[in-house]
Amino acid sequence: PLKTFVPRAVAPAPPPPQRIEKAPEPPKPAAEARPADAAARGDRGQGQRPAAAAGAPARGDRGPRPQGGGRPGGRPGGRPRPLAIPKVDPKVAEQKPESKRPGQTKVVKEKPVIDDELDRRDRPPEEKLFGRRPPSKAATVERRAVKQEITIEGPITVKELAHEMGITAAEVIKKLLNLGMLVTINQELDVETAQIVGAEFGVTVKVKEIEPEVDWDQIEDPDEPDELKKPRPPVVVVMGHVDHGKTTLLDAIRQTRVAQGEAGGITQHIGAYQVDVGGKKITFLDTPGHEAFTAMRARGAKVTDIAVLVVAADDGVMPQTVEAINHAKAANVPIIVAINKIDKPEANPDRVKAELTEHGLVVEEWGGDVIAVPVSAKEKTNLDLLLENILLVAELQELKANPDKEARGTILEAELDRGMGPVGTVLVQAGTLKVGDAFVCGATWGKVRAMFDDRGRKVKKAGPSTPVRVVGFDAVPEAGDVFRVVPDEKQARSIAEKRALARRMQEQAQARVTLEDLMSRVKEGEVQDLNIIIKADVMGSVEALRGALEKLSNEEVRVRVIHGGVGAISESDVMLATASRAIIIGFNVRPDERAAQAARQQNVEIKTYRVIYEAVDDVKAAIQGMLKPKFEEVILGKARVQAVFKVPKVGNVAGCLVTEGKVLRSAKARLVRDGTVVWEGEIASLKRFKDDVREVATGLECGIGLEGFNDIKEGDVIEVFTVQEVKAGAS
Repeated sequence: PLKTFVPRAVAPAPPPPQRIEKAPEPPKPAAEARPADAAARGDRGQGQRPAAAAGAPARGDRGPRPQGGGRPGGRPGGRPRPLAIPKVDPKVAEQKPESKRPGQTKVVKEKPVIDDELDRRDRPPEEKLFGRRPPSKAATVERRAVKQEITIEGPITVKELAHEMGITAAEVIKKLLNLGMLVTINQELDVETAQIVGAEFGVTVKVKEIEPEVDWDQIEDPDEPDELKKPRPPVVVVMGHVDHGKTTLLDAIRQTRVAQGEAGGITQHIGAYQVDVGGKKITFLDTPGHEAFTAMRARGAKVTDIAVLVVAADDGVMPQTVEAINHAKAANVPIIVAINKIDKPEANPDRVKAELTEHGLVVEEWGGDVIAVPVSAKEKTNLDLLLENILLVAELQELKANPDKEARGTILEAELDRGMGPVGTVLVQAGTLKVGDAFVCGATWGKVRAMFDDRGRKVKKAGPSTPVRVVGFDAVPEAGDVFRVVPDEKQARSIAEKRALARRMQEQAQARVTLEDLMSRVKEGEVQDLNIIIKADVMGSVEALRGALEKLSNEEVRVRVIHGGVGAISESDVMLATASRAIIIGFNVRPDERAAQAARQQNVEIKTYRVIYEAVDDVKAAIQGMLKPKFEEVILGKARVQAVFKVPKVGNVAGCLVTEGKVLRSAKARLVRDGTVVWEGEIASLKRFKDDVREVATGLECGIGLEGFNDIKEGDVIEVFTVQEVKAGAS
């Protein structure tokens, strides 16, 4: 049964508490308001409610709800704590903090009030969002007016073009995307593309003509009086066919062991050496003998005074020997023939002389003007005689140069040294090169920080006909570039930058012409690109590999060297290969650890070689794998129809005599009538008497059923053939 609740009389509510000026004493514990046991269990007692706290409303009147109490039948909370407002002296409140500077008042900024979510209900919509970003600078700054005309000096990046036109880079990128070009903000645009973009925005883009600079490469040395000129050592280039003993001959002259350091006994890059012969110096250039280094050998012939043509007495004149003769003749330099390997039993110097006559070189013994010296580099035979003839020819040429002027020379070789940076082998041809000289070399510039001779010794100056390794380039120069000393570094840098700009414009123009020619010559999709990145120890090897590999291009596969440089294979090379789907070829270099790891992750193929023709063979094999498969038809046999038999549920069957080759059941066939192909398809059946057979040889009779064809007549010829895939690259 439910118990009846009997309310107790409630005392009238006391008046609300008055504000006090000082902090009150801490309130008494809640346990004093009611018994501890009741507070712990919250027991209301039987049929009654506990006494309400001070200020509790009467039943049915909610009033204030201190601490959650005041609700009819609700559980009372603790005694309310009165508000404590500290008393502040009005005089102190009016005082302002003194400023450190006299006569100035420090401004005290009010701290921002932290808003609650509910505090923003009545605010404008734009202020209701939490963490709203402030408006961007582009949104607050008024957009500049688009210019009607701008002037650029050459290729320009997307960002720079947008800035010049007074629009955002995003607008330029969007416009190029509509034109079918996907570019980035830092991508360089050629002049024609920039003009097209400008026209889309109504801006005329003009190209500023580059002011003509003094072309130091084209300045010819003025005719100087003979009193200023002094005799200089002759520059001798050693040329000839591969493995005919050029490096061994030079090694014997220098009495060092250079040949042992070359891979496979083939010289991979130009070496410049200077030897002393009886108080007179001779500068030798050892050019590579492999045919792929034609460009390097051509450069060597341009800077030389005398050409020593090495011909093996046992092999005679070879294709590269003829090529060397042509280079020497083009350079208009005298030729001295060194008939090497005369120590071999099969040596035949007379045959060599006769073969040389066929190419316009008649030796003195036969009434000509070409000196021929039989030598043996291995046995060091007649080397002194060869050197004497070199000095004799040099005296007849009266080689002189002025050492007391700014130096000029040619880059024979260049490389990226890990410790010294870009290093170039310079042959000084005029003047004297000194440490501290500012120079320009092609599109590079620098200041001579250090120089080393051919034996690695540090030198402070180098005169005419002296080869030195120069440290101080800002980048790796190209072999064959003209090296010229200029008055100061500022001028050198200006010339190099303008040359680099001109080269970029020329390369872009050539690329456009090549692309247009390619697109007009073949349909889209017919030509595949084999992209290659070349890294080598010296720049000459990069150029040689580039030329050798690009010659492998054909109508279906085009070899493109997208990058070539010196130094170890780096991570950036791998990233470039990933983006362009290229393979990396390293020549006498290896990938560093980060590059090798990146190559494994990106699945980039890295091939390293020490001999150039091995790289050429591998690329040739890769090209053959990219070629579309070609098929050719092979006639297996012929059969003449002698009778036609009609077989129920099968159709007509040709009774034939095999006249040529053989007939295979698995091969294809065609029916030829009066020289015209009437049908071509599969062989449905092949029988010999009543037995199914796989093949029938010449001179035997057989029955041949043709798949889906019954119009067979006597006298028809059935040709049996197969289609075989031809290996790519086979002739």
